Parts: sequence; structure tokens; C-alpha cells
Amino acid sequence: MKKVLAGVLITLAAVFIFRSCNDDKKEKSILEENSMLIQQQIENVSKLVVTEGHFAEVYNYRDSKQLFGYLIAADKKALVVVNAEVTVAYDLSQIEFELDEQARTLHIKSLPEPEIKINPDFEYYDVTADYLNPFEATDYNKIKKNVNASLMRKVEASSLKSNAQNRLISELQKFYILTSSMGWTLTYNDEVVREDFPLLLEKD
Repeated sequence: MKKVLAGVLITLAAVFIFRSCNDDKKEKSILEENSMLIQQQIENVSKLVVTEGHFAEVYNYRDSKQLFGYLIAADKKALVVVNAEVTVAYDLSQIEFELDEQARTLHIKSLPEPEIKINPDFEYYDVTADYLNPFEATDYNKIKKNVNASLMRKVEASSLKSNAQNRLISELQKFYILTSSMGWTLTYNDEVVREDFPLLLEKD
């Protein structure tokens, strides 16, 4: 009787251990599959999110050079009309993230800074210059520098960057939907992300 009881106990222990090992393997397999799925989703959205805008600028350039003291003034001037295409982009391949399989958590560590590119088209009108103060390459470089600075101020004051951030949020919300559907947690800057993802970005 004792031998039979011992045999039953050994059999039950063996079954328990076998099932426990199988459950651990299944759990590990599910974690690995989820991790691979999240990794693939991040790679799928690793593209530039771009917003485009058009800006115009009319720039009056004037330069005066005093010669022989203040006896002679040699002037030069130009009217410059600039039409510029501006793009604001986020390179999502630069997202820094960490997958914690045990805690079932996707940590977004940092987001890329927006990349602003200005492509201006210059048209010069009413270009006049004295013989003693001619237009040179430095004048054209100065005009381009001043115009680009002015256009950048216009971009900063416009809705172009906020529109680009809205498109960024729409991409990042895919991470929230994916992780939430699998029972994972999404964090950004060590804060748990829920439906208020835009608010977390604004705080950053």
C-alpha cells in the first residue's frame, strides 16, 4: 500500500512539474511573440512624419559705403522676393525605446527633435549699385542669411510645428493601441501612457 501511495505521489509530482514546465514555455513563447510584434510595429512606423508649408518674403536690401570720409556715399540696393517651401519632419527611426518582457512594458525613452528644412527661391529686382560699391558674393550671402532667419521666425510663429507634432502623436498612438490590446503598459519619460498621450508630449 505504501509503495502504491508513493508511486501515486511521484506520478502526481511528475505531472505537476511537466505541466509547470509547459506553462513556463508557453508563457515565454507568448512574451517573445509579443516582443517581436511590438518591435515590428515600431519598425513599421520608423519613417519621416512630414508637414509642408509655403512662405513668402519681400526683403529690401541696402548697403552704403562712405568714401573719402563723409564726402561721397556709394550705395547699393536690391528688392528680393522669396518664395520658400518649408518642411518639418520627425525621423521616427531615432526613437529610443526599451522592451521589458517580464514587466510587459514598452518604455519610450526619447523622441527625435523636429527637423526644419527651408528651401527658398530668390528673385532679385531693382538691383542697383555704384561703381565704387558693387554687388559681391558677400552681399548675396548676407541676403540669404537674413532671409532664412526671417523665414525661421515665421515658421516658429506658425502652426506648422504643431501640425507636425499632431501627426507624430497619431503615429505614436499606434504603440498605445498595440500594447494596450496585448495587456502591456506603455510609458514615456517614466510616466504611464493612457489616453492622454498628447498631454504627456506637451509637458515634455
